[in-house]
Amino acid sequence: MQMLLETEVPTEIVAPAATRGPVAPEKDNRVQPSKEIYIAILAALGIATYLGARYLFGLPEEQAKWPLIVSLLAGIPLLFDLLLGLAKLRLSADLLAGISIAASVALGQYLPGAIVVLMLSGGVALENHATRRASAVLGALAKRMPRLAHRCHDGKIVDVGLADVALADRLIVFPHEICPVDGVIIDGRGTMDESYLTGEPFHIAKASGSEVLSGAVNGEAALTIEVTHLPADSRYAKITRVIQQAEANRPRMRRIADRLGAWYTLFGLAIAVLGWVAGNDPSRFLAVLVIATPCPLLLAMPIAIIGAISVAASRAIIIKNPAMLERIDSCRTVIFDKTGTLTYGRPTLTSMNCASDISEQFALQMAASLEQYSKHPLAGAVMDRAQRDSVTLAPLSDLIEKPGYGLSGRIGSIVVRLTGRPAVLAEGGAAALDMPPAAPGLECILLLDGTYAATFSFHDAPRTDSRSFVGHLGPHHQVQRVMLLSGDREEEVRYLAAEVGITEVLFGKSPEEKLAIVREEARAGPTLFLGDGINDAPAMQAATVGIAFGQNSDITAETADAVILETSLAKVDELIHIGRRMRTIALQSAIGGMALSIVGMGLAAAGYLPPVAGAIAQEVIDVAAVLNALRVARTTKDLRDNL
Repeated sequence: MQMLLETEVPTEIVAPAATRGPVAPEKDNRVQPSKEIYIAILAALGIATYLGARYLFGLPEEQAKWPLIVSLLAGIPLLFDLLLGLAKLRLSADLLAGISIAASVALGQYLPGAIVVLMLSGGVALENHATRRASAVLGALAKRMPRLAHRCHDGKIVDVGLADVALADRLIVFPHEICPVDGVIIDGRGTMDESYLTGEPFHIAKASGSEVLSGAVNGEAALTIEVTHLPADSRYAKITRVIQQAEANRPRMRRIADRLGAWYTLFGLAIAVLGWVAGNDPSRFLAVLVIATPCPLLLAMPIAIIGAISVAASRAIIIKNPAMLERIDSCRTVIFDKTGTLTYGRPTLTSMNCASDISEQFALQMAASLEQYSKHPLAGAVMDRAQRDSVTLAPLSDLIEKPGYGLSGRIGSIVVRLTGRPAVLAEGGAAALDMPPAAPGLECILLLDGTYAATFSFHDAPRTDSRSFVGHLGPHHQVQRVMLLSGDREEEVRYLAAEVGITEVLFGKSPEEKLAIVREEARAGPTLFLGDGINDAPAMQAATVGIAFGQNSDITAETADAVILETSLAKVDELIHIGRRMRTIALQSAIGGMALSIVGMGLAAAGYLPPVAGAIAQEVIDVAAVLNALRVARTTKDLRDNL
């Protein structure tokens, strides 16, 4: 194991560092308000003004109706959009709402028409506002990536734009900075966090000759790298392009309201025409359309969704795309990323294989006494285990660390050394012969006076609830396939799969390969993908529902349909239950309201329900549907299975 040494770099800096210097203003990627928002505001103001003028000030209908007419005029763009959809043979509940607006105008009943305008525009605006946009995803990517690189030239450090970086340039990556390009280290030693890019869960040790990836986060030591790929050809840029392609090819999720509204529209029109023809009375056609206005469908779904979003937020779950609430419970394939989702994303000492004359307690004491002075990524795991086992550290002297040799020191009269398997094999001797065969995962070798003493094995430990969560998906949520899809090494992925009970395993996959796999699964059926790294972002967009676990990446959070803020798989289970409950209650309101409307449509078609009475009856049905939909916002205790 190697101590981290600061790299010597030139001291004269020509331009300010990228993290401190002036940069070009960022492009505003916020989604601008849509026209539906303004239409909804005008409709709401018109209705409020009419009600005040009519019932507070007692104005006659002829004078009080003008605000309603303004509201109806504001809804003309909605009618135009519906006509375009009709030209494309697209039937939905919105179409019947448009016909209802026209019918209310023809009847001279402007209040019901204005209410329909408000509900129609409000529902669309709500969906547009809450739905994630590709510009937000790509904006997060652009914000994370540095815009300047620190080039070494003639003993100076010059800040240059990424477009000016050339192959074979020498760049300095300062501590805690994001690496701007792919390259190879030519000076310095340290660590880099590549977990968001590769799926490797640990801080990877870097030394001269090590490859580095753009987008990786540097550790505590400055590194000098030589550029091997232009910024446009870097790993980070490739992921950006994959996300763009995934967004462009992402299928639109068809809303429940659209599916129900398609047949309801045809049914309502058929009853209206039948009533007109049977009674030879055009007013029956208008009466049927007034009571057929699909306000229960237009109101119940948005209100239920708002309630579900509120409940989710109170449980540390952020809904980015409300449409996912309608689909999450129907997903029959669940695909997990490994690092940070099913695991904690940090190395854990999982086993110690000691020589016959060495106890685990003694081996751990020797290793921890040495590791307390190390910044190696595995040192923390050894120290955590020593603290948990109440190991007393021994005094250490003559601490030495050499590249390729490891870490050594003297405890009493014993020379203690921690190193890697390749170093022991290269030196040969009895220690190389006494070592056990290599096992999956990371490892380090403990030598005492040059003699083999123990092998410490490390893994990315699974979360305590991973196995129970995976096991309950089938019985409780009718999940038929569970897959583990990772960019990590085969032995690590298979080890975790065995620990959590997953049999279908794919490993060593790039973001492009993940995207292709998830896209194929989503074509076959509703698919849920759960991940937490930048390399998961394209796959999340391809899945029917994508969930970001934790707050590690802005890009992943922007791409996902929902973000779980607390690192607990039980929260994912809660989200599935929230979606199931929302869908059930929304369908109760929508279908129940439409069933009552159908009864009213029959009465109107037979001539027993005139248009004015039909409008009043429809308002009563609307109130009942809304009150039922509001139940979604009530907090309940049964939104989680016992894991």
